[in-house]
Amino acid sequence: MTAPEIQQEIERTRERLGETVDELTAKADVKARTQAKAAEMKARTQAKAAEMKVKAQGKATEVKVKATQVSGQLRQNETVQRRWPLAAAAAGAVIIASIVVWRRRKT
Repeated sequence: MTAPEIQQEIERTRERLGETVDELTAKADVKARTQAKAAEMKARTQAKAAEMKVKAQGKATEVKVKATQVSGQLRQNETVQRRWPLAAAAAGAVIIASIVVWRRRKT
C-alpha cells in the first residue's frame, strides 16, 4: 500500500469511528430518548383523542336524530289517543241517532 492509500484508509476508519461514536452517544442519551418517546406517545394519544371525539360527535348526532324521530312518534301517538274518545263518542252518537230515527219511522 502506498502512503496516500493508507491515508485514505485512515480517513475512512475515522469516519466510521465517528459515526459509531455518534450512535453510541445517542443510545447512551437516555434523557433524549425518553423525551422522544414521550413526544411520540403524546402525538399518538392526541390523534386517538381526536378520532374518538369525531366518533362521539357522530354518535351524538345519531342519538339526536333518533330522539327527534321518537318524539315525533310520541306526539303522533298522543294525538291518536286524544282523538280516540272523540271518535268513539261520535260513533256512539251516530248509532243512537240511527236507532232513534229507525224507531220513529217504525211507529
